[in-house]
Amino acid sequence: MCGIVGAVSTRNIVPVLVQGLERLEYRGYDSCGVAVYVQGDTAAQSGLRRARSTARVAELIHQVAGGDTQSQLQGNLGIAHTRWATHGVPSVSNAHPHFSHGPGADAHQRSGRIALVHNGIIENHDELRAALKAKGYVFVSQTDTEVIAHLVDSLYDADLFEAVQAAIPQLHGAYAIAVFCKDEPHRLVGARAGSPLILGVGKDGQEHFLASDAMALAGVTDQIVYLEEGDLVDVQLGKYWLLDKARKVVAPAQRPVKTVLAHSGAAELGPYRHYMQKEIFEQPRAIADTLEGIEGIVPELFDQQMNHAPGANAARVFAEVDSVLILACGTSYYSGCTAKYWLESIAKIPTQVEVASEYRYRDSVPNPKTLVVTITQSGETADTLAALRHAQSLGMRHTLTICNVATSAMVRECSLAYVTRAGVEIGVASTKAFTTQLAGLFLLTLALAQAKGRLPEAQEQRHLKAMRHLPAALQAVLALEPQLISWSEDFAKKENALFLGRGLHYPIAMEGALKLKEITYIHAEAYAAGELKHGPLALVTSEMPVVTVAPNDALLEKLKSNLHEVRARGGVLYVLADADTRIENGEGMHVIRMPEHYGELSPLLHVVPLQLLAYHTACARGTDVDKPRNLAKSVTVE
Repeated sequence: MCGIVGAVSTRNIVPVLVQGLERLEYRGYDSCGVAVYVQGDTAAQSGLRRARSTARVAELIHQVAGGDTQSQLQGNLGIAHTRWATHGVPSVSNAHPHFSHGPGADAHQRSGRIALVHNGIIENHDELRAALKAKGYVFVSQTDTEVIAHLVDSLYDADLFEAVQAAIPQLHGAYAIAVFCKDEPHRLVGARAGSPLILGVGKDGQEHFLASDAMALAGVTDQIVYLEEGDLVDVQLGKYWLLDKARKVVAPAQRPVKTVLAHSGAAELGPYRHYMQKEIFEQPRAIADTLEGIEGIVPELFDQQMNHAPGANAARVFAEVDSVLILACGTSYYSGCTAKYWLESIAKIPTQVEVASEYRYRDSVPNPKTLVVTITQSGETADTLAALRHAQSLGMRHTLTICNVATSAMVRECSLAYVTRAGVEIGVASTKAFTTQLAGLFLLTLALAQAKGRLPEAQEQRHLKAMRHLPAALQAVLALEPQLISWSEDFAKKENALFLGRGLHYPIAMEGALKLKEITYIHAEAYAAGELKHGPLALVTSEMPVVTVAPNDALLEKLKSNLHEVRARGGVLYVLADADTRIENGEGMHVIRMPEHYGELSPLLHVVPLQLLAYHTACARGTDVDKPRNLAKSVTVE
């Protein structure tokens, strides 16, 4: 969600800061801002300056370029931020960066000495706010972030690094912060706990950067240091140093500089109307890239170079584990629900799928022989990271992640990993990340089956052949777009929809309902079709379209009975059917025929028409497809 960019340099850093915000727009935000230290000819002319907006970053750029009543903003030291509201409504006064307003300061006439941006949530902000008000600090926002700025100011005694170090133990919750002080105009301090933060190393010591995402620094530097949980970093011209969570100096070898190629070109829209459409059509390539070079199914596919766990080895771990626990949120949770069917039917391994945000708050029975699998697009999802750490604290040490970002916290914290290669996903509603997760999870299923001696050679070759054909099969499904556009014209007039599926396509129905509600704001629910008579049938009318995923599998005849139940109540059906299902178009029955039946991998094909239906319905309704209201791309707070 929120994005941070900060820099200390010998040049005017404002263009870099706002360009970084543009590259972080995909995360989702409702306000943005930039603050710099301005060096004037006199002390009165020097100090903190900022611009903030509740519009898009483009409007902020207009402000800082001197496009309104303000003069052009310039400085060698600065921070910038995109905010997704948690505490306080989206407004200019709540937008970051926040300045301190010390005792006696007139908040409306002059600012204090501290400028700060923050991702995360400070849980004890009310208590801190009360204590700081008692000291005379003036609050001009509703945010928890302003509390941190005042707290650092209250502890400042000519050394910003020491002030932040003293403030950190008083903060309860999650945070990544970047902060500077007008009294030290060549110094930037950062800290992280529960939210990601990276250090960008500039050339020849002329500049250094802080950011929440390497994408923000694409084209500026590719030399990245990934800060770990509890790290505190002091960034100055020509040098930087770190303290770990025990407040010991971190040696360079412990936080090595890595070359990270975060291509900004991946965020270009090209000929497409929206990023979501672009990413739907990138799925054949994304699947091909994710499966590139796989000649056979071996557990070693899940070994990873960033492994810090001594002795971790996929072949050994897979042979030892006797169950799987999947932890994920949102779309990733539905990919895990699909994988449960594969893992239990092909690998014959008992599998449990948990919503990450619920798992750590209930009493569970740990099993040290469980393989804990996390699924996350960004690798920084706060709830999933917390759930992983909870599982580890219970003694479940075998951990594996399916993740799209090789350098993420999740990949670093799991001993095994399969990194998908979907590329940058800009649209908030996940599409290509979901299908590549399914591809990775199917590989995991086969690797576990092989390790357990449950994958005969002939079956392995059949599955590999099917996986190699996936890009071509997906391309054929994308050709159905005109028929989905026709459906979307009906859906755009509705306010409710029901999605049905059976077996391993039930999670696909759930994903289809999620996509529709995310970007069209149409209320949509998904049910296992066999549950129709247990409640949702009462909702069926001609005004509630019923979308049904109907592959030619063992449950087809049962599903046909469910369709008849809907038609008998006047419901209108929209059916995605395999060619040989003998489900025909008719009154109240709209059928799109899938190009081919794809067996166990059918979920990867059937979800694509549901993505297209949601996309074109959103276009017809005129909603903001790529940035739906109230949602963010990377959820880094609980």
